[in-house]
Amino acid sequence: MQSISPEIIFRGNDAWETFLPKITELTKSPLILGRSLNTNYLRKKIFVDLKNLNIDVNSANLQFDCCYEDISRIKKIILKNNHDSVIAAGGGKVLDSGKFIADSLNIPCITVPLSASTCAGWTALSNIYTKNGQFIKDVALRSCPKVLVYDHKFIQTAPSRTLASGIADALAKWYESSITSSTIDDSLVQQAVQISRVLRDQLLIDGEKALNGEFENNPSWRKTIEACGLTAGLVGGIGGEKCRTAAAHAIHNAITQIIIPNKFLHGEIVGVGILLQLKLEEMKNNNKLANQSIKQLLILMKALNLPTTIAQLGINVFENNNLDKIANFTCRDKSEIHFLPFEINNNDIIEVIANFERQKIKI
Repeated sequence: MQSISPEIIFRGNDAWETFLPKITELTKSPLILGRSLNTNYLRKKIFVDLKNLNIDVNSANLQFDCCYEDISRIKKIILKNNHDSVIAAGGGKVLDSGKFIADSLNIPCITVPLSASTCAGWTALSNIYTKNGQFIKDVALRSCPKVLVYDHKFIQTAPSRTLASGIADALAKWYESSITSSTIDDSLVQQAVQISRVLRDQLLIDGEKALNGEFENNPSWRKTIEACGLTAGLVGGIGGEKCRTAAAHAIHNAITQIIIPNKFLHGEIVGVGILLQLKLEEMKNNNKLANQSIKQLLILMKALNLPTTIAQLGINVFENNNLDKIANFTCRDKSEIHFLPFEINNNDIIEVIANFERQKIKI
């Protein structure tokens, strides 16, 4: 069984207003779930709009990332107040939490992304972290969200950094699925890989123009936010697990194990993971095009002000056994790194990261 997409998708300017008249058919007592203080005014708008429809609405905020402690607390609130749905309005961690809670309570989830930083508003998947932001595991859910409301006006309010992060995360769909799934004899998987290639090309063409241009009358911005929030989710929905993640996400998950004062966004870490995956392909799979791909990516990543080394993520890999910590978690049993069509061990990760962090790559 595959969960390919949300049941209903509203997208574009005023997507929330378009959905609003239909919401009473789905829920009588929703809980609005959020987190960031910066987006609180948007959730207040959602709250007031629902109150004006005489809907018995309540709200709650996460205290941490998508972690079991927050999930347990929010579930108790829902059960105590007999809420019949979750409206998750925020970034990826909020969306993942809302989906997980709704799935476990067997109630509908409505996702309302407030940035284009991930495709979490689309997918039947939740990534679980510790309270400190360390990745634990991903959990496959029974279905995608019931409704996805992808309102462009909401997303316009997000910092440009979130869009840059979303571009890096969406780019990973091609670099991961093309190596893990290109030999799979399944037509839907093959089509997902091809969609991810078109997605990559579109982001390479439009990404910088999307970030640096105006929102209004900027087709590059519209194409890019929908590529990050919608098309990237479709790739995973059609292609399944191996079209979602490989080395780039495995390295992301390992890097989160090292607690640092300043937190980085999911896609910012994944972007560094893409570069390291390409170096692994060059070293272990004799990929002659890997270095060319790295140079192509670096041009875009630097234009988007994205980190391009682990050091730029605030981590010195050469102290506190950080290299060993990253290698151990990357190569643990059931890690996505093992989706690669060649063997990878701890020494490979240590070697490629050490060499990558020491070298100066010139464009």
